[in-house]
Amino acid sequence: MLLNNRYEIIRTLGSGGFGNTFLAEDTQMPSQRRCVIKQLKPIENNLQIYQLVQERFAREGAILEELGGVSEQIPTLYAYFCLEDQFYLVQEWVEGDTLTAKLQQQGLFNESSVKEILSNLLPVLNFVHSKRIVHRDIKPDNIILRNSDAKPVLIDFGAVRETMATVVNSQGSLTRSIIIGTPGYMPSEQAAGRAVYSSDLYSLGLTMIYLLTGKSPQQLETDSQTGEIVWESEAGNVSASLKTVINRAIAFHPRERFSTALEMLEALQTATPFPATVPFQRQAATYNQPTQSLSQQNTKFQENKSSKQLGILSQSIVIGSVIGVFAIGGLWLLIPRNITPQPEIKAVTEPEPPVIKEPEPQITTEPEPQTIVKPVENDFSWLSSRRVTDADLDPFDGKGLDIMRNSIFARYGRRFNNQDLQQYFDGQSWYTPRYSPQDFPIKLLSKLEMQNAQFIDKYQDRTGKRFVKK
Repeated sequence: MLLNNRYEIIRTLGSGGFGNTFLAEDTQMPSQRRCVIKQLKPIENNLQIYQLVQERFAREGAILEELGGVSEQIPTLYAYFCLEDQFYLVQEWVEGDTLTAKLQQQGLFNESSVKEILSNLLPVLNFVHSKRIVHRDIKPDNIILRNSDAKPVLIDFGAVRETMATVVNSQGSLTRSIIIGTPGYMPSEQAAGRAVYSSDLYSLGLTMIYLLTGKSPQQLETDSQTGEIVWESEAGNVSASLKTVINRAIAFHPRERFSTALEMLEALQTATPFPATVPFQRQAATYNQPTQSLSQQNTKFQENKSSKQLGILSQSIVIGSVIGVFAIGGLWLLIPRNITPQPEIKAVTEPEPPVIKEPEPQITTEPEPQTIVKPVENDFSWLSSRRVTDADLDPFDGKGLDIMRNSIFARYGRRFNNQDLQQYFDGQSWYTPRYSPQDFPIKLLSKLEMQNAQFIDKYQDRTGKRFVKK
């Protein structure tokens, strides 16, 4: 079978509710390299849904291309296309065994092997989070130990499958119908549809427990009072320091876990010095210093990446700072005057504040931090530096979206006829009113800022999430 007049299907690797996965050869490449093709189909047969999924699929494809292009431990995206109402991703074929298969072949992993896997995966996971992406499905089947260098490769991101699950709910609004994740490896907040960055750390911790015990989470007991998983007696000879790191990663409540992947990595290295190799980018150098500090790792990393990758990753690191702004300042937006806040959502849904010490916060994608950044006022200045996406807007209510969109204009001193908006911006230290709404010179906005304002406005029309009526 020749797919898209190019890819020769060799065999089916798997099938599921979202589609099929094939191993194929690229007949248009001289090497006829092997690749993995994921065939995906929207759950709902609806023209409106299909068009929306098509837009989101393209956006997720661009994200996967960027991730795989920078990290050697994420498969490279070769192509994506639509064919006969189905969507296809063509990715690098990673030759190796999943952690599940490896355990079945060789038996339980020892502590040294588990530390090596964590030390190699946590920097990659931190990079993924820096792009404001939660993997959502970390488990032994989604980590492959590559044959060529025995390094762990992270596969099968849940964002694309989540896009395929878009449906129209009973109120006529677009929503996602299925929670992405694997029962047992998925923490409670993710099961409730509120995955945060530490949700991935929880899943990673349980994956390491599986390697040490040979038991899936469902086979382990749970403390009926705390909800914590009881596993230590099943693990045999494991040091107290590694147990401490894993137990914090799998804490029931997100507040009690590590705030970032780099924080977890540093705890692992500080507790028991271990020569961590940090294979972060393609053509990356190997770091062999036993207990490198985080700042040393960051410096070394920047020295070894190409100028193109430097642009990408420096932006990612910077994006970590504003998440503190976005997460804590944005909470005001999530609790407008006419809505009663839910008591526990604050702890579950907020991304943890950044920990990387950077000279100036700018646009960020997620905490890459090491020390908690002091909360600051609301700042949506990142709208001037990158394109906004649905994922940025989904957590906000109508009032929050109105403030986000109008902050683009407020940056240049526009006043507002709406009293609530004006009162809000008057309370921001960066706001200096200069122009009336009628006299505001629209040419002050950059092309990107204009595009973002229009995108948010269309999103509000599409979802009906609007506080100030047009």
